[in-house]
Amino acid sequence: MAGHGLDQPDLDRCDQVSATMCFDIREMTIDDYNEVLALWEACEGMGLHHEAEDSRDGIARVLDHNTGLSFVALDGGRIVGTIVGSQDGRRGYVRHLAVAPSHRRRGIGRALAERCTSVLRQAGIRRCNLHVMETNHDALAFWAKLGWTGRRDIIYMSGDTEPEAGPGGASR
Repeated sequence: MAGHGLDQPDLDRCDQVSATMCFDIREMTIDDYNEVLALWEACEGMGLHHEAEDSRDGIARVLDHNTGLSFVALDGGRIVGTIVGSQDGRRGYVRHLAVAPSHRRRGIGRALAERCTSVLRQAGIRRCNLHVMETNHDALAFWAKLGWTGRRDIIYMSGDTEPEAGPGGASR
């Protein structure tokens, strides 16, 4: 099977019936940022934070601190899927799994999720968490189909590490 190395694309992701269902997976780099951002903006329910976490600098920090955990899927050289993975040594985190609407239901999302969680597992990470916008019903159904479950015992909270930019408190 091709593509076992992190820096090598998967060349074996083809539907047996149609070559148009082929796609490659490779590690995401900061050079992918503009195309990745355009994909994220084309997908509903992403919950992007352009000014901070999802800025070029924010994504560069994630990629630098979590080498080998973020991936893109390509069809004919065009990015059609992404996943951003990270870990803190104890837990893994998955963010921004996105597949172009034109390429959904071809196994791309599943392949990206499996690639990221496989690398986390190889690093000794046994549990992974992710955030899904409450209104993103397609994503909720996708992750449930893969066996992920929601937690009702945890309340997600966030706060800014920088002083408030204006009235109203935390921006998220």
